[in-house]
Amino acid sequence: MLVLGIETSCDETSAAVVKDGTTILSNVVATQFEFHRRYAGVVPEIASRRHSETINYVIEEALRKAAKAFEHIDAVAVTSHPGLIGSLLVGVISAKTISLALGIPIIGIDHIEAHLYSVHFDNDVVYPIVGLVISGGHTLLLYSERPDHYEIRGSTIDDAVGEAFDKVAKHLGLGYPGGPAIQSAAENGSEQAFAFPRVVLDRKANRYNFSYSGLKNAVINQRSRFQSPGFDDTVENVAASFQAAATDVLLTKSKMLCGDLGIKRIALAGGVSNNARVRNLFSEDEELQTYLPAKSLTQDNAAMVAGAAYHRLVRGERSDLDFEPRSRITGIKKGKRKKDG
Repeated sequence: MLVLGIETSCDETSAAVVKDGTTILSNVVATQFEFHRRYAGVVPEIASRRHSETINYVIEEALRKAAKAFEHIDAVAVTSHPGLIGSLLVGVISAKTISLALGIPIIGIDHIEAHLYSVHFDNDVVYPIVGLVISGGHTLLLYSERPDHYEIRGSTIDDAVGEAFDKVAKHLGLGYPGGPAIQSAAENGSEQAFAFPRVVLDRKANRYNFSYSGLKNAVINQRSRFQSPGFDDTVENVAASFQAAATDVLLTKSKMLCGDLGIKRIALAGGVSNNARVRNLFSEDEELQTYLPAKSLTQDNAAMVAGAAYHRLVRGERSDLDFEPRSRITGIKKGKRKKDG
């Protein structure tokens, strides 16, 4: 089955052709960093306008790179939620047009489900798993029984981890996006220069939740309180110490959920899973088996959308042409804890 995937949930315009859920024939991504850089964050109006200007070209390029024509496509999949509503509309309208014109099935895909699926292209994933989706908009701990299922067990109560990277990078004058900028500066700094707080919150009510506003405030407004003797207050030292504090908490919280569920397999996804320290931290942990996506699949992309759609399509699932995009995560499944035998 050939699925044309379309992704426009935030600030990447992407289209991909994927065969049978795991073979990527093409995956074209048009980024918007240059248009949002001056604002140090994504401006929704700019994002939706750029999607409108580039979506047709991106789809055409995806088909060209896959050496396929529209008549070869069996179904079209599109991110329907969550995301910026104006951006989502561009992708959904494009997908509906293709579906109607070609008379092929269409299916709306959950953006979080798609991110979690991104590990399947390079790993033989054994279920159940714990998922950690980390980006500029999300910091989520999940439980998943199969590729098209997840339950949210923890999230951020304020800033997402990627958002904290962006804001600290802006304060330090490192530019946007903040993740790569912080990582680059941290390579020449010391993680011991500042003893920034590792915020784990209340271990009952917020056992699996995250908070990054306190760490962000410590770096931006109070870092002199946390400076270690003998270290200079350089941008590189601040970046390295901040990155260590931000990423250590990800592992701590993940291991809490893994331990409580009796699951030792975890899948990482989202833009922050491209961070070298995050990848090393989880890969080197002897208690966990970590599934990592290819670095090219950590950003928003359409291959993960098409891949996630495959399993639903083969079961006969379809979306009606009158479905609407939604900005928020909905339809979260509730379930009992399940031990990993």
